[in-house]
Amino acid sequence: MALAVAACASDEPPVLAADKEPTVALVSAPATPAAAHAKTEVSKTDLGNLIERAPKSTVGGERLNVDLLRRFYARHAFAPVWNTRQAQADALVEVVLRAGDHGLDPERFHATSLRSRESLTRLDRELLLSDAFLSYADALARGAMPVERRRDDEVLKPEPIDVAAELDAAIASPEPAVALEALAPTTPTYRLLRQALKVIHTGFLVGGAAATTREREIVVNLERERWLPRRLPAERVWVNVADQRLEFYRDDRVVFSTRVIVGQEDRRNQSPEFQATIERVSFNPPWVIPDDIAKNEILPLAKKDPTYLAKHNMELMPDGVLQQKGGGNSGLGHFLFELPNKFDVYLHDTPTRNLFLRDGRRLSHGCIRVENAHQMAALLMKQPLEVIDREIATGNTERRAVPKPVPVFVVYETAFAEFDGQLQFRPDVYGRDAEIWQYLKRK
Repeated sequence: MALAVAACASDEPPVLAADKEPTVALVSAPATPAAAHAKTEVSKTDLGNLIERAPKSTVGGERLNVDLLRRFYARHAFAPVWNTRQAQADALVEVVLRAGDHGLDPERFHATSLRSRESLTRLDRELLLSDAFLSYADALARGAMPVERRRDDEVLKPEPIDVAAELDAAIASPEPAVALEALAPTTPTYRLLRQALKVIHTGFLVGGAAATTREREIVVNLERERWLPRRLPAERVWVNVADQRLEFYRDDRVVFSTRVIVGQEDRRNQSPEFQATIERVSFNPPWVIPDDIAKNEILPLAKKDPTYLAKHNMELMPDGVLQQKGGGNSGLGHFLFELPNKFDVYLHDTPTRNLFLRDGRRLSHGCIRVENAHQMAALLMKQPLEVIDREIATGNTERRAVPKPVPVFVVYETAFAEFDGQLQFRPDVYGRDAEIWQYLKRK
């Protein structure tokens, strides 16, 4: 099926309109020790005015996230927070300085300024601490690279979360640092990737360029894990495009695993990263051929050979749509697993099963072809294989709602935990890792 995605993004993240606004410094002159203690109190008016006044604000050259600050201080009636919570602030500073354990650059959260925070005025210190904690919480909770800065075909994202409320909860907890760290994923992949990163950082893995490459793979895929829901459904279909494999989970355990054919390496035909839900299974489905495939591939052949359409059970419908009759020899095979999504990408069977024997199975226009589609249909419909076989043997086209809709995650993980607990690595054939790595390492 056709996959339409936006034009290739540049290596540098795009400059948003907001990034073009002038930077407004909160303090007009560098702080001195005398200035730092000249003011013993920070008023609500000071905080409120400064947060609301500046669309893009800085402290000591460090840009602040005004939106997060506004939401956090609104919960405190714009009163200062940290001058009476020194122990909590110190604990949170320590965990932010260890952001590298999650593959995050501590400088994204003002690491240098945090280390010399005592030289700042009370107002600057107040805002710097809050911004560091909020930004770090946000990065752990939904990824450092927000969905609006990613490629158009990278749309996975976790549940919405109020990081201002989470920071408040961390402050009120006995262990603020532990509470903040709990915003990160807890999947086996995330855990193993962090362990592998620690091995690299402690110097157990040497080898120059090889170690650097492995670190990049780990850091990028830690970020991808942060794009996922924190509580994955216990029953789910998991397609890792980079691994060219599908797994069916029940009770959080793999009960079915099979090879798949995924989108081609060409940017226009790559399989996207998204979440959807299988709602129906179509038996012996006709293939409504996407316009671009019909125009660019099939109709030119039909023009050369007038019998081409008939030989392939295709017909041009009155509305101009090209359609192939249902059945095992159609492009969709015996099964179409319907999962409505904006990319018009689906999981389906195929008559060309010999292609699953290839190591490189990036052959489709974006859709996912499933090798053992019969077994998958039986799992989805919660019926024995014999019942499924009788259904397709009729040759009739039927659409059946699954007893319970099943979430589907189509991911692109070049480093991941195998079900046996081993960390696996796959080539970045689509060339997506570099864009994420560049963003994460961008100061």
